[in-house]
Amino acid sequence: MKEINIYSKNAAYQKFEVLKTNRNKRYRYNEFLVEGVRSLKEAANNGWKIKSFLYDKNSLSDWAKGMIRGIFTEVNYCLTAPLMSELSGKDDGSELMAIIEMREDTLEKVKLSNNPFIILFDRASNKGNLGTLIRSCDALGADMLIMTGHSVDLYDPDVVVSSMGSFFNLPVVRVADNKVLYEYIKELKKRYPAFKVIGTTAHKEEPVYNIRLADPLMLMIGNETMGLNSEFKERCDILCTIPMSEKSYASSFNVSCAASILMYEIIRQRSKS
Repeated sequence: MKEINIYSKNAAYQKFEVLKTNRNKRYRYNEFLVEGVRSLKEAANNGWKIKSFLYDKNSLSDWAKGMIRGIFTEVNYCLTAPLMSELSGKDDGSELMAIIEMREDTLEKVKLSNNPFIILFDRASNKGNLGTLIRSCDALGADMLIMTGHSVDLYDPDVVVSSMGSFFNLPVVRVADNKVLYEYIKELKKRYPAFKVIGTTAHKEEPVYNIRLADPLMLMIGNETMGLNSEFKERCDILCTIPMSEKSYASSFNVSCAASILMYEIIRQRSKS
């Protein structure tokens, strides 16, 4: 394993910075920067390609040393303690960071269960919401999260951190062309005759608990401000809503909270079927 020492903000260090801060550069390199014990463990456990580790070799725990020894990388970088601290997004810094290769966005490569439920998030505009939704999808057993439209960057460090490790355990596929999505839905309806596309809205539609959710389905979640776009709504088999208290001042739920409630209703119904 090759090891390179970095003592200043040279070209290699500047690359680490842009992987952390610059969306366009991340995609140019097809890599992203990750820190945090939970995230690094899950990346390794789920077979993500870790290309490099970054660390201060004078300040490594047994766990970090084990990660470095146990995972084959192309090259590792030894930074000074101040450079590690400055690069880290944590208040107390990170002892170990990694450069990880992005995964290909291919719907067909995702293995679905016998009774799948898929979540679609249209035009996600908040990093924390996206990360939290990834965590909820993972916790509640979704087969996959699909991202559509112009959204925040899936590989932004804030998204990865807010997912609390679930980022590396849940298949997330970005679909830039809606025609690809519609063809995929058509194939799912052939494969699963009972498959339904269920849209969500804050307006008064069918209460979610009145809808059968025990069958294969795709649940479409809309943008935080504008909701689900009209084209998607037209392609839904049914629209549902979460009834709110008549005394409530709030007009809607936070999108990640709403999705969690809806997904819980899915698994609640399935546990009884």
